Amino acid sequence: MHPIRPGDQGPAVAEIRTVLVGLELLPAEGGGDDYDAETERAVRAFQQSRGLSVDGRVGAETWRALDAARWRFGARALFHAVPEPITGEDVRSLQERLLEMGYDVGRADAIYGIRTSRAVAQFQREMGLKPDGSCGPHTVNALRRLGRKVVGGRPQWLRESDAIRQAGPELVGRTVVIDPGHGGTDPGVVVPDGPLHWTEADLVHDLASRLEGRLAAAGVRVQLTRGPAPASCLPDADRAQLANSLGADVFISLHTDHHANPAAEGVATYHYGTDNGVTSATGERLAGLVQREIVARTGLRDCRTHAKAWELLRLTRMPAVRVEVGYLTSPDDRARLVDPRFRDRVAEAIVAAVQRMYLPIERDVPTGSIDVTELRAALAAGTVVD
Repeated sequence: MHPIRPGDQGPAVAEIRTVLVGLELLPAEGGGDDYDAETERAVRAFQQSRGLSVDGRVGAETWRALDAARWRFGARALFHAVPEPITGEDVRSLQERLLEMGYDVGRADAIYGIRTSRAVAQFQREMGLKPDGSCGPHTVNALRRLGRKVVGGRPQWLRESDAIRQAGPELVGRTVVIDPGHGGTDPGVVVPDGPLHWTEADLVHDLASRLEGRLAAAGVRVQLTRGPAPASCLPDADRAQLANSLGADVFISLHTDHHANPAAEGVATYHYGTDNGVTSATGERLAGLVQREIVARTGLRDCRTHAKAWELLRLTRMPAVRVEVGYLTSPDDRARLVDPRFRDRVAEAIVAAVQRMYLPIERDVPTGSIDVTELRAALAAGTVVD
């Protein structure tokens, strides 16, 4: 769908306003079908609360989040439906509640899948309810009566950390999906620079190819989500589904940023997380490692790590990060990004971060100390990182 912007009018705007009124982000009276300044402020507030990009426009992802937000927890019965699962804000609320209580629903992705159904059935069994995996009035009431089941730590963090620990420290045999952002009909950020025409899609695909080569040399199975010139741009939800279907161990999405102010510069890394504190623990750790390694090896300004609920991060079932490697609209960052040697350093930084994620925390190494060429040499010699 084409983004709905301030100044637009019509039934779609009226529907957006209806949802925002129901969320108490807009007053019930006035407005009609005009996308006015008040509506834009409400959309921005909604995007901020849901961990989406705060741009005041209603694109496909914001619209899906608004549509899901119509449902409050307890307003309808929830169950595992095939082939089209039930989705909505009420499902996410249920998943976050179960995670807080120590039940394993995986990621709070707002999709009532088989894992959520099994967690509900386990809760029902422990509460003496019929363990059918559906969430009706009796289950809702039982959930509302109970306090937190687990205290003194995050159970999902413990599960994810234990899975990484049991996997061992070596990279050989891992599957990493690298996602060069944009592509096809969507070039991303486009910046003319003298006689050349730099595009985000081209730069991040080149970076992805360099990262692919270094990971493959370390024994990693690597899959890119697109080639250098796809016919169309793959939606983020489809990129996440590709990574899930491949059983990827790690998902890394590469982008560059932009801003109207050319002074904006630096690198930022994003992982899955919500405003309620629910997060992907391993994704958060990987984001921190990627961020620190890139800053140390390139000198880019540190714009830190951030939690977001973008579909790209929410729908993936493995540690996933999105890296904004500098601002193409910054003359300084752009001069670095178009230098192949700089892109080599970024690729090596990400390889080092992935290796560190699999090292036990007590045996972690200082940032910037891993020599990626030694990983290749160790593979060639038939040894692994210990």
